[in-house]
Amino acid sequence: MNEAVLQIADAPLDETVVRIALAGALGMFLGLEREWSQKSAGIRTFSLISLLAAVFTILVLQTDIGESLLILGGLLVIVQGVLLAVQGLLGDEDAGLSLTTSVSMLVAYGVGSLVAAGFIIEGVTVAVLSSLLLVLKRELHEFAWGLTREEMRSTTEFAILAFVIYPLLPAEAALDLGAVTIPLEPQIIWLMVVAVAGIGIVNYAIVSTYGGRGIAVTGFFGGLASSTAVVGTMLDHVRQRPEAASYAVAAILLANAAMATRNLAIAVGFTMGAGAGTGTGTDADAGANTGILVEAILPLGAVIVIAFAIAGLTADWRESGSMELESPFSMKNALAFGAVFLVVLVFGSLAETWFGTLGFYATAVASGFVSSAGATTSAVVLYRGGQLGAPEATIAILLATVSSIVVKAMLAATSTNKNFRNQVAAYSALLLLGGAAAVLVVVV
Repeated sequence: MNEAVLQIADAPLDETVVRIALAGALGMFLGLEREWSQKSAGIRTFSLISLLAAVFTILVLQTDIGESLLILGGLLVIVQGVLLAVQGLLGDEDAGLSLTTSVSMLVAYGVGSLVAAGFIIEGVTVAVLSSLLLVLKRELHEFAWGLTREEMRSTTEFAILAFVIYPLLPAEAALDLGAVTIPLEPQIIWLMVVAVAGIGIVNYAIVSTYGGRGIAVTGFFGGLASSTAVVGTMLDHVRQRPEAASYAVAAILLANAAMATRNLAIAVGFTMGAGAGTGTGTDADAGANTGILVEAILPLGAVIVIAFAIAGLTADWRESGSMELESPFSMKNALAFGAVFLVVLVFGSLAETWFGTLGFYATAVASGFVSSAGATTSAVVLYRGGQLGAPEATIAILLATVSSIVVKAMLAATSTNKNFRNQVAAYSALLLLGGAAAVLVVVV
């Protein structure tokens, strides 16, 4: 016992005291909503529970005693929660509310233990999320009660895609084709499937609220995250609502605009204030490049302007009528998109192997299939370090951008809606021609 007392005395006083104080504050924060809702357990009870957990946890970590006390404290909280639930069943209080209070008390005990053990961020996160769930009780209930059977099914399928299958996939794998072995990233490929499903759910919510115009909103903001995944959502949308193909085409164009905007921001933003030097891209001893990649501004700017112009002219933005979609997303469509994406990725990897000395440019093209932002970032880093000159870096960025536009047109070509796929192909060609014309202006 004397050794235990000495160990506590040797512990950093300020750190220990801060942890205990934070545990009590988070317990008080959790109990605030329960107190406001006039439940049987409020601010004082929750704060004391968190303090108790913190004290027992510190004893476990810094002395030879405390493990049994920590377990006993948890059991006491559980028993107390059960008694409150029984009291709710026997009294006038809603049994569900009593159960929520009981579980919240156990969460407060866990938060106190986390903070005392040094998991400060984790403890604060649990406390904030738990409090948010308590405060948003009415909104969450209304949301859940308002879901249709199809929406509930889609939500469950998305949870399986994102939180069950994705973590089980390996980060890296290889496809052996005999003479050539292609490295693959199964998690990245599956992430595209998840992205298609996720954007589909967001699209469903926006379209339900804003009608056809919401499709274009989905296209642009979805394009900032993954412009290629937007195509998968639009394929499903056109399948459900063929008469709204013009909005889907506009969404893909705006996704291209968002993609080009993102690449331009990377190319300009990360080359501002680069170190002094005049790297040429061929001299290994060249210093870091200086100056903004101005060569990329006009071609990418042309793609952005043309995409917005075509989208603005092709869709009837005066229409504001509601649109009803069958479901947030189609599992079959998302999986089919993932399969097509895998095929495109394999051919891109083969091209990178076959091109040899042009491997960097081939890599930029292949990266554009997945995310042109990755190739753009790589080109900018090499440009800043002097390994690439401005022309080479610009070409790599443009190749990745072109690759992203082309792959979206290829994926859209799998649609059974002839009008939709023809428009996407034609307008994508206009984007490429506009960008090429801008390149010629820069060169000349």
